[in-house]
Amino acid sequence: MIEVEIGSKAFNGAEILREICFSAGAGEVVVLLGPSGIGKSTLLRIVAGIDTDFRGAVRRPDRLGMVFQEPLLLPWRSVAENLTLIHPGLGAEGVETALARVGIGDKGGAFPGQLSLGQQRRVSLARAIAGKPEALILDEPFASLDADTAAEMLALTARLVAESRIPTLFVTHSGAEARTLGTRILRLGGQPATIVGEEKA
Repeated sequence: MIEVEIGSKAFNGAEILREICFSAGAGEVVVLLGPSGIGKSTLLRIVAGIDTDFRGAVRRPDRLGMVFQEPLLLPWRSVAENLTLIHPGLGAEGVETALARVGIGDKGGAFPGQLSLGQQRRVSLARAIAGKPEALILDEPFASLDADTAAEMLALTARLVAESRIPTLFVTHSGAEARTLGTRILRLGGQPATIVGEEKA
């Protein structure tokens, strides 16, 4: 279970988020939907424990898997090494299994620069799920992909999330993505941002 109760978040005296409260349970994909720049990524950083400078409280599992807007792969390390740096106990078989789950089981020896952006995003997803997380956080993971690749990644992510049955938070500005992947959609709006609407996906 993820439980979020944010009273306020400010940067340099300017309030960014206010009175945002929600929860996500097993099997739920809660979508945070809103325009770019409204504070969605800031909210996710708070939930993940990266940003602790806020008023409120967050309860979350200890073991989180995260997929960021950019793949954030070390270019001088192979795909396999990028996974084992985060999950040193995986071993060769674990790496191959994780990569196979995202459709690139033969890419362990490749370097990020040898992969397409779509393949790099698959590596990022594999890295997030390889450690068998208790909750998953997805921050605009389909940004900058062409329509066909984004659709493939969306379908893949939906399948993996459905298999895992773990609480998942998904940030996007796309209503179509929200309805495809989410079970519940929270719309963010206003200045400072707050939840202005909620609907079943």
